Amino acid sequence: MAITAALVKELRDSTGAGMMDAKKALTETDGDMEAAVDWLRTKGLAKAAKKSGRTAAEGLVAVMVEGTKGVAVEVNSETDFVGKNAEFQEMVAGIATAALGVSDIDALKAADMGGKSVEATITDKIATIGENMSVRRMAALEGDVVVSYVHNAAAAGMGKIGVLVALKGGDDALGKQIAMHIAAVNPAALSEADMDADVIEKEKQVQMDIARESGKPEQVIEKMIVGRMKKFVAEATLLNQAFVVNPDLTVGAAAAEAGAEITGFVRLEVGEGIEKKEEDFAAEVAKVAQG
Repeated sequence: MAITAALVKELRDSTGAGMMDAKKALTETDGDMEAAVDWLRTKGLAKAAKKSGRTAAEGLVAVMVEGTKGVAVEVNSETDFVGKNAEFQEMVAGIATAALGVSDIDALKAADMGGKSVEATITDKIATIGENMSVRRMAALEGDVVVSYVHNAAAAGMGKIGVLVALKGGDDALGKQIAMHIAAVNPAALSEADMDADVIEKEKQVQMDIARESGKPEQVIEKMIVGRMKKFVAEATLLNQAFVVNPDLTVGAAAAEAGAEITGFVRLEVGEGIEKKEEDFAAEVAKVAQG
């Protein structure tokens, strides 16, 4: 039987499967629509795509270190409940392992994971667990010493916040202290040189506008801005922040005192920057009850 575009569209609309998967299902079943639906279900592909439009802002961040390289990956789900699911956690651990061998998110999605790509593995899991999921971010870090830390751990090496710290000199104990600081304080950058120039300029303009409201002369305002911007940079950059372990020292000074230099860090937090849709279940129930 000829597999027409109309047949493929009909199957896609009824199952939510991808175009190539729908076409293959129809080819395998000689155009039999019911058999094609069953074929997709057995492959875990039916309805997975329909879930892909739902917001996935929960999940886990996993961190893993192998030698002088560390990786952090964020894998999202729709609910926090799934983050506690052992099956989901096993998949996240596998994705983190795969991340050790790649350099970016696209390569990670295509990476092999037990005979399937990471992306295909997630599609299968969407079908079995019943929630939308995605690999949202990954970051890699290399250094003489790389230390990982997970805050609010759900399982070994994964939780709501994952941190990596790279050091030149120092040891794991120092690295963990610094990683805990990063998890708590969330610095914007390592140093002023690493900060986004647009962010600095925007803050400077805001401070200028605030200072001008005071009615002070421009030359006085300029001196005020120098001090305010110095404080802003100190509070935003890891090396210049007061160390939570010893607030009398900056993080950079504490590292130097221990004979180490911080060369980089990564901090990923689940759902960071995702706009979550607020569900009003009471309103939904009332609406249904009213007919």
